Amino acid sequence: MTQSIEPFRCDVPQSMLDDLKARLQRTRLPDQLTDAGWDYGTERGFLDRLCAYWRDEFDWRSAEARFNRFAQYTTQIDGENVHFYHVRSPEPDAVPLIITHGFPGSVAEFLDIIGPLSDPAAHGGDRRDAFHVVAPSIPGYGFSGPTRTKGFGLMRAAAVNSRIMEILGYDRYFAQGGDFGSAISSRMAMLHPDRMIGLHLNFILGQPADPDKPLAGLTEKETAALQWKRHYDERESGYQSIQSTKPQTLAYGLTDSPAGLAAWIIEKFRTWTDCDGDVEALLGMDRMLENIMLYWVTGTINSAMRLYYESIGPDRAATPEWQKIEVPTGHARFPAEIRPTPRLWAEQMYNIVYWNELAKGGHFAALEQPALLVDDVRKFCRALR
Repeated sequence: MTQSIEPFRCDVPQSMLDDLKARLQRTRLPDQLTDAGWDYGTERGFLDRLCAYWRDEFDWRSAEARFNRFAQYTTQIDGENVHFYHVRSPEPDAVPLIITHGFPGSVAEFLDIIGPLSDPAAHGGDRRDAFHVVAPSIPGYGFSGPTRTKGFGLMRAAAVNSRIMEILGYDRYFAQGGDFGSAISSRMAMLHPDRMIGLHLNFILGQPADPDKPLAGLTEKETAALQWKRHYDERESGYQSIQSTKPQTLAYGLTDSPAGLAAWIIEKFRTWTDCDGDVEALLGMDRMLENIMLYWVTGTINSAMRLYYESIGPDRAATPEWQKIEVPTGHARFPAEIRPTPRLWAEQMYNIVYWNELAKGGHFAALEQPALLVDDVRKFCRALR
């Protein structure tokens, strides 16, 4: 039976935008201690400015035009609605590439890299580096949400991605991802290693070869990075505990209040990027709000957070034991990444054939440093085409 695929365009009703503006006008902010800065969470003054800009200056219709520049589609897979970009390259020798976002990101992260990846010649690159680009919204995120069934974790998301590529007629392809996109792309490689030419990750997991001597074989620089990671876990991982145990309770406030939703997401943009404390200068209000709006207009912050519950929470569905991924794997190591896994550790879980340490950038590589990410994907894939 032929799979039904429907063209999609982003077109939010004006009534929803009017409701959003009214809610922003009625925003009630909490108190903040003097000189607290960002120590306790999103800083009140910054959020106040963001909400004022969102209410009075942000142009959603221009953002919609950016979303609609590339061909989008929806289909039904595993009982869920699935939204994805599919941008075929004009180059006859282009190779398929599926790129997957994470939390609290969205396909909005990829709007500045789809063009250079699919049509490099039009963006000052080499036409031999062209890809047919597929960029799904993870089920539960944006126009792929909300999810409708319990137990929709990372392995099911990987199966959805694999099915998208089947539907599109791609039997051999590259996969790229960061954050949850890294986990999903990795599980695609576990499910169908024969289909994947190579796996490129800008966020990578790993484990020491000897758990009793975890620092054995590491450089001084790698050891220092792990100390930083310990500090991160102590001070910055509370969101994960909440989302993996009681996402529904949190979702009421974030679904009802645009200021609450923005505060929850903006904190991660600031903490996880290479912005030296000034996330506005790095990303700009418009790019941050494009991403936040995808959660708001679709009402999917709950189902997006629920992926944590289903994947790492107490009632997560049983998943196969991790098997070392033998698909050739490359890692773009951005210096402000929240999980700076040493190469020695990564090699316990992946067939690492490429490892590149970048000079700048953080967790949201496609948003922060789109040109650097595109260049790194091209370098990795070039040797495997």
